Amino acid sequence: MALPVHRSVPPSSVGRWDPFQELDDLHSRLEGLVQSALPGTGSNGAVWTPPVDIEETEDAWIVEADLPGAERGDINVEAHGNEVLVSGEIKERERKGILRRRTRRTGEFELRVTVPGEADAGGVDASLEHGVLTVRIPKPEQARSRRVEVQSGSEDTSADQASRSA
Repeated sequence: MALPVHRSVPPSSVGRWDPFQELDDLHSRLEGLVQSALPGTGSNGAVWTPPVDIEETEDAWIVEADLPGAERGDINVEAHGNEVLVSGEIKERERKGILRRRTRRTGEFELRVTVPGEADAGGVDASLEHGVLTVRIPKPEQARSRRVEVQSGSEDTSADQASRSA
């Protein structure tokens, strides 16, 4: 049978109990545990991957990566065949007050996107606007879908034969 455990309360914490503060503390401790245990998730020098959306259109693949606080000069985009590598660094900005909570990442990041089939590596372009990096990877002309008109076999064949014999 388990017995209740009596915990002594430090004198400085005597007062009103705040369950939300306890949840915040628990969240911070769990986040620290995850950051220390998994590679590529922390801002402690490990390389991390930004959240992305990848959209395929008729003529290109569009990659949108969330990079709040990133500067254009701190981002590198390289295209090789059907792979695009986005890397760079989001630098910690100087703060005047006390940082009470941090969930946005800083430090070096890297994102590798491999598109199915061939890509026109020479036509890849990238733009950064409002903290979102948009990389457009165009499809080569031969990889784009095109509409094929379906002909009627008997009608067109007889008209085609009549024009050849005339």
